[in-house]
Amino acid sequence: QVQLVESGGGLVQPGGSLRLSCAASGSIVSINVLGWYRQVPGKQRELVAAITRGGSTNYADFVKGRFTISRDNAKNTVYLTMNILKSEDTAVYYCTADPSELRLLQGNPRNWGQGTQVAVSS
Repeated sequence: QVQLVESGGGLVQPGGSLRLSCAASGSIVSINVLGWYRQVPGKQRELVAAITRGGSTNYADFVKGRFTISRDNAKNTVYLTMNILKSEDTAVYYCTADPSELRLLQGNPRNWGQGTQVAVSS
């Protein structure tokens, strides 16, 4: 079992920046890939970004060039640095973890955090 705790969400103006963090604990030896999904009420969760233990990354097209995913394996923590935020980035952001990169990218990671709200508004 893996526990994921997100932090760093909040309210930011359009064009601003935020950094989300997610600390993993528990059976962390089983974690290969960490990622972020987001969800808007009434819509399906969508992949934002993912990163493997080796540092290989995947990004959704709508965040390329604006968001950066990174991880500190020694601290078992993954980060999502979000720049040039837009109103459409408003969502609950979920941290995820799985041994399988494919399973995480397909939307079925075994482990989910509770989510952190990001609101982009003037």
